[in-house]
Amino acid sequence: MRKGSREMNGRDNRIDRNPGYLVNDVARLLRREFDRRVKHIGLTRAQWFVLAHLYRNDGRTQRALADELDMEPAPLGRLIDRLEENGWVRRAPAPADRRANLIHLTDKILPLVEDMRAAADNLYKDAFKGLSAKRVEEFIEALTIAKSNLVEIGAALVGDSFGGVEPLHRVQRKIAKNKG
Repeated sequence: MRKGSREMNGRDNRIDRNPGYLVNDVARLLRREFDRRVKHIGLTRAQWFVLAHLYRNDGRTQRALADELDMEPAPLGRLIDRLEENGWVRRAPAPADRRANLIHLTDKILPLVEDMRAAADNLYKDAFKGLSAKRVEEFIEALTIAKSNLVEIGAALVGDSFGGVEPLHRVQRKIAKNKG
């Protein structure tokens, strides 16, 4: 027996109020709209995803990049091969490990990355239209804390820091510092 959108047990089972569903669906819609907005650049979603990660942290090993992107090394290697063929990234030997290569962005891709960043900024403005800057910042803080909590849970299960993402207490200190 249902009463409105609530079951008799008092639980709200509407999928449109489920945080996991909403985060996933909003991310899917953001990706789809971003793809449409940057189609003229000529990059696949997988390519721009790799480039965006390198833009934030250039000079990563392929292994570290694969871990960060939650990808298997072989498919990532093929993706990097295509990016390298286009002159958008280059491989360089890792000084600490002769078997590893560091992946670097080239100057050729930097203007395109700036175009992608501008497209993303405009997309976020459109997506969050009607929300105050304060509410958008609170939303970002909530997602940051949720991410940190999930990273800590995962790290506790495997004894790893999952790519060095900051623990919750550091995130909370940053938030408090930014407010103060």
